[in-house]
This record gives sequence, C-alpha cells and structure tokens, in this order.
Amino acid sequence: MKQTNIIRIQRGTTIALLTAGVFLSGLVAPGQVVLRPNSTPYGKSYGEWLAAHWQWLLSIQVSQHPLFQDGNVDLTLNQPPGPVWFLGGTFTVTPVPGSSDVIGKANRTGTIPAGKALFFPILDTEWDNAQPPPNPPTTFTTDQLRQFAAAQMNSAINLACEIDGVSVQNLSNPTTSPYRVTTPVFNYWLPATDNVDQFFGLDITGVVSGAVADGICIMLAPLPVGQHRIHFTGTIPGSGGAGAFILDITYNLTVAPHRTD
Repeated sequence: MKQTNIIRIQRGTTIALLTAGVFLSGLVAPGQVVLRPNSTPYGKSYGEWLAAHWQWLLSIQVSQHPLFQDGNVDLTLNQPPGPVWFLGGTFTVTPVPGSSDVIGKANRTGTIPAGKALFFPILDTEWDNAQPPPNPPTTFTTDQLRQFAAAQMNSAINLACEIDGVSVQNLSNPTTSPYRVTTPVFNYWLPATDNVDQFFGLDITGVVSGAVADGICIMLAPLPVGQHRIHFTGTIPGSGGAGAFILDITYNLTVAPHRTD
C-alpha cells in the first residue's frame, strides 16, 4: 500500500463557471466566485474533478513536472482539453529547523489562457493497493482505503486559501467543511520512466486501478484577464513519531487574453 499526499505531497484546484444560482456569495472578490461544492461544473462533481486532478498529476514526468518546481513554471503540461485546468501543491519538502516537521513551500509564476477554469485541492490524500514488483498488490478493500484517507484528512489543520487577498470561508474544520470531498474509484496512468512513484522509490509504471482520494478542494470561476495571486496553506499534524507536513503554496498568475490573428 502507498499513501501519497504526504509522501508525494498535495494535488489539485479547479476554477469553473456556471450559471447564476450555483455560487456561494461573499467568499471572494467580485468576479472571482467560489462554486458550490455540491455543484457539477462542466459536467463533473468536485469529487470527480479531484479524481481527474490526480490522473493529470501522475501523468507528468518528474523532469518537467511543475509540482517539482519553483519560480517560473509551464502550467500547460498535460492539461486536459476543455475549459478546466489544474493547479497543485508540491512534491518537494524541506526540514523545519529545530523540529521533525517538513514544509512543502513553492512560489510559482505562470500564465494561463483567459476563460480557463482552475481546480486545486488545498490538502488531499490518495490511497491504492499498488506495490512495486516483485511485491504483490495489497488487498485492502475500497472501504478500507477510504477509511485510511479519511483518518488522515480528519486531522488537517490551518486550512486556508486567499484569492487576490480575499479569504475563502468555511475551510478550517475538515470534518465539517463543505469543500471536503471524496472521489469515486478511479484509475491512473504512470509513465514508463521518470514518473512520480519512481521518484519516491516505488518502481510502478502503467495503469493503476482502484484508487480513491479525499481532500479539501476549491473551484473558482475563470479569472479576469490580468494579474492574480492564489495562496493556500494546510497542515497534517505528525503522528507515530513522524513530524507534521506543512503546505504553503503561492501562484502568481497572468491570465492572458485570447490571441487573434
């Protein structure tokens, strides 16, 4: 069994546009509205978008993966066709001096086209039964995998997100937050070389089936053309002698206008 949000670190956020009546008012600045977690923007639930986010996240080779980078990054890699793009956390951590905690921190700058929705989790975790050969897969049931993921997410603290300096509300308690979602069972694909699992010492490639994920996620309507800042944080406290995992991610985005010939 492998557990992948604290080992592989965090995945996902979505920005999406729906018709009037599905927005939660007063959460972010005008024109940057958070969509209801129980809505189905662009034909998918929040949980289905989280599954799609993991599929995107794990399909990119490490050498070009934006979640292994800081500073200027290419946000176009493997983004799905259609109106929704993904952002994410980080796969790299550094020790916190004087403690056993680790922090995953990134300050990224990138460009996205106008009209693209963005989806990202603040904190999330993915569980499945895959094991590197010659080890056989573990045999946990889907319910057991969901329980492992839920137990970890239930402990999350310091959850916060700001869009252009305006805080999203109702994030702090993971057991009651409306932004807490679970995925349906999903499959994902890992490249034959230089994949995320291999980076963490798990020589697994190809299709992995039977995965589930649990997390706190946000969807926003597409941002207006111009400069924007997304900042999100969260912590999984330490347990069993291990230190806490602290996440602190900033995106400085340029939303570029549509090009005309």
